[in-house]
Amino acid sequence: MVRIAIANQKGGVGKTTTAINMATALAATGWKVLLIDLDPQGNASTGLGLNQNDRVNSSYDLLVSDISLEECVTPTRVPGLDVVPATVDLSGAEVELVEFEERTHRLKKALDGADIDQWDICLIDCPPSLGLLTLNAMVAVESLLVPLQCEFFALEGLSQLLQTVERIRARFNRGLSVMGVVLTMYDRRNKLTEQVSDDVRACLGNVVFDTVIPRNVRLSEAPSHGLPALIYDHKCMGSEAYINLARELISRLPERKVAA
Repeated sequence: MVRIAIANQKGGVGKTTTAINMATALAATGWKVLLIDLDPQGNASTGLGLNQNDRVNSSYDLLVSDISLEECVTPTRVPGLDVVPATVDLSGAEVELVEFEERTHRLKKALDGADIDQWDICLIDCPPSLGLLTLNAMVAVESLLVPLQCEFFALEGLSQLLQTVERIRARFNRGLSVMGVVLTMYDRRNKLTEQVSDDVRACLGNVVFDTVIPRNVRLSEAPSHGLPALIYDHKCMGSEAYINLARELISRLPERKVAA
């Protein structure tokens, strides 16, 4: 099972929107997808139509209560897409995890001990911070997908994230890599957008995905209906962009994993 964390410590950059719609796009291509909502706000769970009553076991239980992955998984209305939902309990997990000896490896342990043959790929929606929840995700995965909003301050946040990746690689997960950076909230009418795009591509080169995610009203509307944008309006510009991004992501995976 391929494991990818969708992370950026800056909020409002489109992490959850990317997680929901990438998971849906991959499921639409025939992949069996598991999405783990690791954000205490639980927006990915809500965006997939899960009410609070549907979240019997959550990512909090997975990390803190030693409940198995299989017991925490909830099917969604999207065929081929399962989710480990988040609840408000997760907001206290960072404090509780401090008491555990292997507090940085709790999620990895849960994934390693599960029947992962049920899914082809696991996406993890991280909170907008670089705390223990995000650290658990980075230790558990092979690579990161980094949504980057096309604004000036986003570049500073990206630099901090890349430094964190280097520290985690040195101490906890030598195999961790940045699969790609995706530019979000892209507005071609805005000169700053083009400038940020040029600067990021000049700095990171091919690490930046060719596909960009435009500013799109339908992407913003979809979560209020409990649906991914690809189902809410599969013909909108945002949906088409995520379909293209999914194709590009698959092309970056090693052949053996794509074949699996």
